[in-house]
Amino acid sequence: MFNHRRLSLARRRRRLTGKRLAELVGVTPATITRLEKGHNEPEPETVDALTKALDFPKEFFAGDDFDELTKEATSFRGLTSMTAKEREAALAAGALAYMLADWVTDRFNLPDTDIIYLGYEADPPRAARILREHWGLGEQPVGNMVKLLESKGARVFSLTENTKTVDAFSCWRDDVPYIFLNTFKSAEHSRFDAAHELAHLVLHRHGGPHQGREAEREANSFASSFLMPKADVLAKIPYITSLKQLIQAKKRWRVSVAALAYRLHKIGLITDWQYRSLCIQINKRGYHKNEPECIQHEESVVWKKVFSELWAERITKKNIADDLHIPTDELEGLIFGLAGPTSPPSDLREGHEKPVLRLVKK
Repeated sequence: MFNHRRLSLARRRRRLTGKRLAELVGVTPATITRLEKGHNEPEPETVDALTKALDFPKEFFAGDDFDELTKEATSFRGLTSMTAKEREAALAAGALAYMLADWVTDRFNLPDTDIIYLGYEADPPRAARILREHWGLGEQPVGNMVKLLESKGARVFSLTENTKTVDAFSCWRDDVPYIFLNTFKSAEHSRFDAAHELAHLVLHRHGGPHQGREAEREANSFASSFLMPKADVLAKIPYITSLKQLIQAKKRWRVSVAALAYRLHKIGLITDWQYRSLCIQINKRGYHKNEPECIQHEESVVWKKVFSELWAERITKKNIADDLHIPTDELEGLIFGLAGPTSPPSDLREGHEKPVLRLVKK
């Protein structure tokens, strides 16, 4: 049987309109509309043409129904500047991530969720402190945000959307949090995005669509406080006299120079005039686009362990993609920059039990 919802998913993932897909397949736009609504069953030659045009395996279109992400239930940054095609493509990637997550969950024991609800807290910085206390982080910087989130049960995926308008987004699915990071951005930007999405997960879970300027402001305030605890910042930076000093100081918290300047201004360590002066220098030198003294992108611990275990069973990424009936490049895109290089372990074990993945906080 042909699953019409999967046709819609593949089309949106390829950023195609129904009209454009019809042109590629050689049918009328009305035919594509009827197929996506399930009103018609396509002829075998039409399925072949769809498979070729969309570059998805034929088996994909005969798969079961699946969970989809919706705009209303997802936190999108930069929503106002995002085109409809970009939004739909990102949401479609999220649906593929659900499929991959289910495949992995069936084979591995992943960390349980420990991301608490703090939407009742009106002050985002206080909410950040509460969560830090709950996780026993103290005032120390977070060494690896991806690793921390995974250890608390978040499923972290990457988005290889080569666009500046899709930063990151997050959502809840059956009490499991999902975070999607755009690895097109700098490592510092990605860390802040991760903390920003954590804010949406803990502050806006039950508040309806967690979008809009106020929600974004709250998430930024939470992220800034979470990554740069006030007591630690004041202890390490008694005063700021130059941009050079700011660039050196940012290394401790692994944030952008702009994010640190913002934090120093918020906690009153620099004046309005100093903050404006620093922002002008940052923009003039292009540091808002090309981060000085940049750090490396963080890598996932879960994905590394998953693929190491699968290697031991002679299971490759292509095998997984074939099992899910999705293009290999789509699977690669979901873990791009997160899994790092993986290779077969020296001791290829046989008959071992279902591996338990446990992460250690850093």
